[in-house]
Amino acid sequence: MAAASSSPASVPGSTGTVTTSVPARLDRLPWSRWHWMIVIGLGTVWILDGLEVTIVGNVAGRLAEEGSGLDISAAQVTGTAAALYVAGACSGALFFGRLTDRYGRKKLFMVTLAVYLAATALTALSFESWWFFLFRFLTGFGIGGEYAAINSAIDELIPSLYRGRVDLIINGSYWLGAIGGALLSILMLDTAIFPMDLGWRLSFALGVVLGLVILLVRSHVPESPRWQFIHGRGEQAEALVTSVEREIEQEKGEPLPPPAGEITIHQRKSIGFGLIARTVFGRYPRRAVLGLSLFIGQAFLYNAITFGFGTILTTFFDVPTGNTGYYFAVIAAGNFLGPLLLGKLFDTVGRKVMISSTYILSGLLLFGTAWLFDRGSLTATTLTACWCVVLFFASAGASSAYLTVSEVFPMETRAMAIAFFYALGTAAGGISGPLIFADLTESGVVADTVLAFQIGAGLMCAAGLVAAFLAVRAERRSLEDIATPLSVAGAGAGASKATA
Repeated sequence: MAAASSSPASVPGSTGTVTTSVPARLDRLPWSRWHWMIVIGLGTVWILDGLEVTIVGNVAGRLAEEGSGLDISAAQVTGTAAALYVAGACSGALFFGRLTDRYGRKKLFMVTLAVYLAATALTALSFESWWFFLFRFLTGFGIGGEYAAINSAIDELIPSLYRGRVDLIINGSYWLGAIGGALLSILMLDTAIFPMDLGWRLSFALGVVLGLVILLVRSHVPESPRWQFIHGRGEQAEALVTSVEREIEQEKGEPLPPPAGEITIHQRKSIGFGLIARTVFGRYPRRAVLGLSLFIGQAFLYNAITFGFGTILTTFFDVPTGNTGYYFAVIAAGNFLGPLLLGKLFDTVGRKVMISSTYILSGLLLFGTAWLFDRGSLTATTLTACWCVVLFFASAGASSAYLTVSEVFPMETRAMAIAFFYALGTAAGGISGPLIFADLTESGVVADTVLAFQIGAGLMCAAGLVAAFLAVRAERRSLEDIATPLSVAGAGAGASKATA
């Protein structure tokens, strides 16, 4: 329950001081149908993202063929267009991340999905390369905003006991979309079914249809009560949590246990960007280094290498462009199984051990794959098998990067922290990666591709070593315990000690 008290003028932008048990009440909830609704409403957009990115990678060869309707090369699709998509995602994360912290999770995860869908629809109508490039950028702009809005909402709505595995599985669901995109591209690229200039357009259009369904489901996902009580909407937060508790008690047929405690906070309508920056880099410098390392490592590995997987198959193993989807579906399955099967260990064995081990192990396995590739010991099938094993571990590690930056910084900075580390890490590995890798794979020189593999492997291993020293033991702890909210009464004096 919340009780308003005095002295709102003590904090700039404050609307009052309240004591609330909302965080503890959310964390002690058992898993329920309500939580499944959250997972489906918010997590399914990653399936769309995986669907679209995979389609682009697999249709690159077709788009470069005469009669596709676009005057564009495969390297431009997997290099320039991929880099623009990632640049858009970085820009969108920063733009929408700030708005998410200020105006709420729900408003922004509805707006960003709408932007994403509109840009995807217009990509399907591409008639010139510049149009394709422009709307790849804008599609990324929308998905970047999704990363900030959705990851912050997920962690604030899911109980601490399940937060790690749920976050990993939701981020890993991207690869379910990748499987669908890989298989869909096989159908859409079959010229016996669809004309050469139509199939790839229908692939994008189908993503729009699925997205509209997700938009409808998402409309039922509530605002984060944690965001509400800090931003002067304590009564709404109390009412929402009370209704959820009542619903879950009816579902389970028994009363809920009492919450563990309360928190007293100064409500604010907005948080200045300067305060956010001082908090992330001044109060938590070790966590900032950790977040940046994890994002750079996984961004280069994924954005540089998987964007060009289809090109590797066609260049080095003479796999027809219409068949690359079969191979990609296999490595996508490995990617999804990683978070699905390993996710629970992040809540039981712990964050530090699991984050560091998945990063280092995937890096070492990738070094081994590069060595085999350099020796000429691999076929298209065995290369795919190697990648499947590498990405089983890498996917769990990559998903934990989003989990880490969304839970180790204070509530008021959460969306912006996700946006910043995603943007900076992805810009370092995700923009330069596709541009470099497109040239390396298109050259047809084995040593060039081996070099790209080795760079990705080295960065993953380096990030894993950073995590071994700096990762935060956040498993089964409330978000407010991991990082004291800036709005907590007395936080300015006491919270600064939490710099690890």
